[in-house]
Amino acid sequence: MTKIYIDENLPPQIAEALNILETHANEGFEVLAIGKEFGRGAQDEDWIPKVGAEQGVVITSDYNIQRIRRQRELFQEHGVGIFFFNPPSKTGYTYWEQVEQIVKRWREIKKKCRNKRPFAFRCNSKSTEFEGM
Repeated sequence: MTKIYIDENLPPQIAEALNILETHANEGFEVLAIGKEFGRGAQDEDWIPKVGAEQGVVITSDYNIQRIRRQRELFQEHGVGIFFFNPPSKTGYTYWEQVEQIVKRWREIKKKCRNKRPFAFRCNSKSTEFEGM
């Protein structure tokens, strides 16, 4: 079972909805919200090793994780796969734009989850597919 975690900067309802759909699809994916699994406001340094121990994957719109050296190293050390959704501006995506961006790319996310970890991919609102980092 591949666990896909939705970061706190995205609505936890996305995780709940996708998990319901994945449960019925029976394709070996479980979708969880980081805030619900590890507590709201959990430090990245605390949850990243736990996600790695489960060979999990993270979806986030927090591109700063990749820029902060120690956090980037944690993802690499613990073998976590990560998908970055870069928002179109400093104001970010609206709620429904976040839903649309993830759902539109859901099949590609699941396909890339089969890649050897660690990995990092990113996209923006205009991307047609993920770009490796």
